[in-house]
Amino acid sequence: MTLQPLDLEHADLLGDEAVADPYPLLGALREHDPVHWSAKYRSWFITRHDDVADALRDERFSSDRITPYRRAKLDRDDADPGVRAAFGVLEDWMVFKDQPDHKRLRRLLSRAFTPRAVALMTPRVEEIATTLLREATDRPASDGVGTVDLIGEYAYPLTASVIAEMLGVPREDREQFKSWSDQITGLVFGGMGDSSRHTTGADGMAELTSYLAALVKDHERRPADDLISAMISARDDRDALSHDEVIATGVLLLFAGHETTTNLIGSGILALLQHPEQRSILDARPELLGNAVEEILRFDGPAKTVARVMGADVELRGRTLRRGERVFLSPSSANRDPRVFEHPDSLDITRDRSGQLGFGVGMHYCLGAPLARLEASIAVPRAFEHLPGLRLGDEPLRWHPVLLSRGMGSFPARYDAR
Repeated sequence: MTLQPLDLEHADLLGDEAVADPYPLLGALREHDPVHWSAKYRSWFITRHDDVADALRDERFSSDRITPYRRAKLDRDDADPGVRAAFGVLEDWMVFKDQPDHKRLRRLLSRAFTPRAVALMTPRVEEIATTLLREATDRPASDGVGTVDLIGEYAYPLTASVIAEMLGVPREDREQFKSWSDQITGLVFGGMGDSSRHTTGADGMAELTSYLAALVKDHERRPADDLISAMISARDDRDALSHDEVIATGVLLLFAGHETTTNLIGSGILALLQHPEQRSILDARPELLGNAVEEILRFDGPAKTVARVMGADVELRGRTLRRGERVFLSPSSANRDPRVFEHPDSLDITRDRSGQLGFGVGMHYCLGAPLARLEASIAVPRAFEHLPGLRLGDEPLRWHPVLLSRGMGSFPARYDAR
């Protein structure tokens, strides 16, 4: 799909072609209309690397997109009380906070996600990954060919199990989180074509927050060695998390702690399947694994766009972005900007790892980045090790039709059964 400048007036990142492959459309916007106003979404789309990186650091591009929406749409007598309550939880999420609230919450949580703390999870991540792959390969195969859904049977249960264990969620309750997470996805990630996404998301949010409230209450009586107890006791000489903040942050960690990493693992396996020469390089030079994860983040990372609301008027490339207007910053486009990356549409695990914006930059740099890197660095190569002859299945890949994230709903694959 090649768009000429005049076609960009009708550019739609939720069109079928763009959902399957957003990069041609993002590339056209980046080259011909890098600060693009979409009448359909009543939003700006910013696509060049330097503009995206600068905006991510600029506090005039406010992260607090929940409070304005709540005031405009939900502080009314006719508003759905369930949707209002769901947005009340989102309003306490650290990712939707500006300074000084963001800094305060990040300070209290950051000790749980240091590279050293995350590294202690390595044996458990390896164990879960191996167990899931063995369960998949233990099923009967037809004519020596096994089938597996690398999202539903591998990437999702791996990442969900890891964050649930870290939080202290009992094993028998973890399957329920898939349903709740699916419901919340449209609420958070912007499935704008779904008119019911707010009410559906509100139902999932209500059930999840109710569950976590009971879990927090139990941990207050009986502390354990997990993240919920760590959040309850998180304090320094100035501050502590409130009861509602513990619950809201638990929802955030359960949701964000698996959703984006599931997408990263899926995209990583897909990228190496589609570029076997890069997989051969990685097989020959395993020391490039860390670099490979960074390149996958650049090449096809889980953050398609990042939403902001203008806190002040800003002039950018001859356009005026007005206070209160919504802006989508696109790391996916920035990471393919030829002004920064040579041959940006090629996967190259040997390239310089600096400059990619897959985990953001500045004060909102992803707190869970060390955990995501760990899980991807284990899950992606282990899939190839345990599934000989791994290849795409016959069914088409199904990508989530949302603006903010890039991920597959399922990933059907085949392998040579032993």
